Amino acid sequence: MPSRGVTIATAAAAVIAVAIAAGAVVNAAGDRMPAAAPVSSSTPAIVADGIRLRFDPRPLAMPDGATRPVRSLLETRGAMRFGDFSWSEEGVPPGPVWVRVDLSKQLISVFRGEHEIGTAVILYGTDGKPTPTGNFPILARAVHHRSSLYDAEMPYMLRLTHDGVAIHASAVQAGAATHGCIGVPEAFARHLYGAVRRGDPVAILPA
Repeated sequence: MPSRGVTIATAAAAVIAVAIAAGAVVNAAGDRMPAAAPVSSSTPAIVADGIRLRFDPRPLAMPDGATRPVRSLLETRGAMRFGDFSWSEEGVPPGPVWVRVDLSKQLISVFRGEHEIGTAVILYGTDGKPTPTGNFPILARAVHHRSSLYDAEMPYMLRLTHDGVAIHASAVQAGAATHGCIGVPEAFARHLYGAVRRGDPVAILPA
């Protein structure tokens, strides 16, 4: 497979400035921050509690030009690398689960309502077998699945398209790519599989 490098940036300068002014701890979650809404000088823009970064609702861009409000992201404590993931549902109220994949950052985020409960570095498709972008419902799911096309195991498979593109456990490492699927670390895939159901939405943004 062609090599595909990954750059997971530290916090964007604007987010750092706002967070430092608020006395918050800023880390690699900053580059995943939705756009900030105007805030009062007396109200902290970002509050870090050691598990997640909390803030007033911010719009997170979706593939169709729409946005979804987000109130918190997981505090990932440093730049994420291949094979890294974070998962915590602590303190998150019940709500609908949805998934956002940002191919440009090689990151997947899982949300319950307006709060992120999981994030990981991903693999995605090569130029010859690109990962499709847009909004997809989860069509099918299986703990154990073997691809008939590629004769390969696809544990914790979540099918997104009728031609077989799926999210599944994979060996997420530098230089690897997929045939269009989204590969995630196996432990993360297990968490994700337990959190979602058929019909839950997955949004994939382009590289």
